Amino acid sequence: MNILESKRLLFRQHSLIDLDQYCAMEMDADVRRYVGGYPRFRDDAERKFRDGPLRRTSDRLGVWATVLKPDGPYIGRSGLYPHVHSGGRITVGEAALSFYIAREFWGQGFATEAAVAFVQFGWEELKLSRIVATVQEGNDASIHILKKLGFELISTERGPRSFLKFALNEPALA
Repeated sequence: MNILESKRLLFRQHSLIDLDQYCAMEMDADVRRYVGGYPRFRDDAERKFRDGPLRRTSDRLGVWATVLKPDGPYIGRSGLYPHVHSGGRITVGEAALSFYIAREFWGQGFATEAAVAFVQFGWEELKLSRIVATVQEGNDASIHILKKLGFELISTERGPRSFLKFALNEPALA
């Protein structure tokens, strides 16, 4: 099931054909550098796949397989998922943006294209009132994409790893 498409990308439900590429991304230290540790063993990456993306329902709010058109390879995962505050409370009308692209596809504009597609989807289809994104400090490529789309920095969380929280409160895309 395709949830959305952009000029070069399809966003669809994950399937078993994505397993090898998913695991390769999960085990790539460069890809995982700004999103926490990475599984060192294939079994751990496979378990994460089975317990996460493969269990995806048909709900339109989630993180989806990102593949090149028309029948190209799996290059990552992108989407909008429920915005959960500390304490586990979900904010109705808000979602968090995610774009996660395999290293061999960096520098080709795919993360920006995915982000634009899901921001438009959030406004037009899901009728969201706000979209947020959390990025680890130092992830300059993701910060650049968010700023280019009109997201504004709303808070910084300091700790062993510092995180920047961005928000977009109204459609800023042409």
